Amino acid sequence: MDTSGLSVLDQRIAGCRACPRLVDWREEVARTKRAAFADWTYWGRPVPGFGPPDARLLIVGLAPAAHGGNRTGRMFTGDRSGDVLFQALYDVGLASQPTAVSADDGLELYGVRVTSPVHCAPPANKPTPTERDTCRPWLVQELDLLRPTVRAVVVLGAFGWQAALPAFAEAGWTVPRPRPVFTHGGHVTLDAPDGPDLHLFGCFHVSQRNTFTGRLTPEMLRDVLRTAAETAGLPQA
Repeated sequence: MDTSGLSVLDQRIAGCRACPRLVDWREEVARTKRAAFADWTYWGRPVPGFGPPDARLLIVGLAPAAHGGNRTGRMFTGDRSGDVLFQALYDVGLASQPTAVSADDGLELYGVRVTSPVHCAPPANKPTPTERDTCRPWLVQELDLLRPTVRAVVVLGAFGWQAALPAFAEAGWTVPRPRPVFTHGGHVTLDAPDGPDLHLFGCFHVSQRNTFTGRLTPEMLRDVLRTAAETAGLPQA
């Protein structure tokens, strides 16, 4: 299987300047920094997906955090949302370590790739519908390249769910009508006319708002990840 396509796509994503508001914001954050990270050289660019090119399970978030992925250059790396996600992936045997602090920290994902429908950090963590739609072709291309191996997707949060469904349709899977509504623990099977089905799972986002209030507990997250991994045919701890 040709696995070079995803690395080329990642490079192209990292050079995107299609959304002026997001370009201005990500670069301003990279200049001003947060005091705790004053000695960091921020990435300050679109953040591509992370994980092996033959992943069987895809995790779809929302967008990079201003002082997380926008700082480190890797999805969910260097922020509290990532702390929760990678701990859970480690707990179920899908990551080599429970923490993600920098792009060169040695973290490996086993059969899992992490991406998002918007690749730039947005102000107030809220991309506009236009920005979401402008970024969609990147996700469609990523899905096309993962299609030979990907069998399940965990979507974190309602925004990611709404943004990802059209991308699945454009990438060739059949999305039911009316569109499935996001629910935590929800499971929808997307048929494919020319290949294996795709199993779509909903999970509350690993945001601080959800994890600090107990709306999403580590056990709830592990349960969804285990179910999705089993469906995708991945071994677990």
